[in-house]
Amino acid sequence: MVHNAGTRQTLREMPDTHVVSGAVYTDKAIFEDEKRRVFGQCWHLACHESELSEAYDYRTFDYIGTPLIAIRGGDGVVRTFMNVCSHRGAKIIQEPSGNAKRLTCFYHLWSYDDRGNCVDIPRPEAYESSGLKKDDCGLFEVRTETHLGLVFINLDDKAPPVADYIGAALDPFADSLGSGELEVFHYNRAVLHANWKAWQETNLDLYHEWMHVLLRRTQVGEGSMDTRVVKSFENGHTMGGGLKASYDKYKGMAPRDPGMALPGLGPDDFFFVDLWPNAALLARGTAIRIDVVTPIDEKTMLVEWRGLGLKGDSADVRRTRMQHHNQYWGPFGRNVPEDAFAAEACELGFRHGAATRQLIAREEGGKGQDDGMLRAWYAEWARRMDRSPANPTNAVAPD
Repeated sequence: MVHNAGTRQTLREMPDTHVVSGAVYTDKAIFEDEKRRVFGQCWHLACHESELSEAYDYRTFDYIGTPLIAIRGGDGVVRTFMNVCSHRGAKIIQEPSGNAKRLTCFYHLWSYDDRGNCVDIPRPEAYESSGLKKDDCGLFEVRTETHLGLVFINLDDKAPPVADYIGAALDPFADSLGSGELEVFHYNRAVLHANWKAWQETNLDLYHEWMHVLLRRTQVGEGSMDTRVVKSFENGHTMGGGLKASYDKYKGMAPRDPGMALPGLGPDDFFFVDLWPNAALLARGTAIRIDVVTPIDEKTMLVEWRGLGLKGDSADVRRTRMQHHNQYWGPFGRNVPEDAFAAEACELGFRHGAATRQLIAREEGGKGQDDGMLRAWYAEWARRMDRSPANPTNAVAPD
């Protein structure tokens, strides 16, 4: 049926769980509510512990507009602080990463140690009359916990521990991530012009395998759709498993050496876990990819991608592992750039109302290309936001 102006807004009746309004991508009030109810209360994957491998290593990042710095202390503990000076509020460290026993603000040279304590104020005697002391001027610490080598932060001090929040969702990665043998060998990031959920959905939507030529040739036809499993866990986390790949079916690729498989993985395995709300971990036998998406505003996002391999790889093995990773997932690979294009294409559809809703209505009994992960993700969104994804601009329940 071709829709005209009188029928375009209509839709065959189906459950609200199977429909998502375009307003979840475009409405600024909804985004402001997400900042408070989602990003202000949920665990955020900041980095992998290998990126802070030595004492006093640090990484800086922004999280929903707040400058933060994660640093491994001299005692080996990773802590996170607001990266702003307690004197005049300037951002202290500008570099993305480094190593420093002291964090010194460029503006007036106030300095802080690895525990966030203020340890130096030039000419402090002038503050004596006001009673200001260094002990009063430490950095604001943000809750930080490490789980399976992943460093998480949370702006909500009352949130449950990260291990409780994740529950069993990362069990498929326990042997690999929990081995202590992995490190980040690849990092890239990009700003995409789309709502942050549009990227997260690319990791929840198995049906979009058809978009990728590489997946159509190496993955879609490998094994029965009945061997695939789509699972959901508490707190909105999901998993897609039971997928296989035959890499030699794509020109220029070859079967992957079983000896290069990461701990707990087979060379042809492909599975992934999405951590609600904004992270995903994907395993392809010889490499693991980590995605983290952070909103900038309701129509712009930052996506970070990390590739994990084995510590101590020889130069030749590392080169091959990077090739395996980048064939699919690098900035010039055959998956990630296409997913970025898809996210921005959805933004173009929804921004001015040409598209009014999306459908997440595929039902295959939790197998094949079932939309169950998308439905589980939006069920958690609805619970936390007190809004129906199908009609999100309705009045929300009071806190």
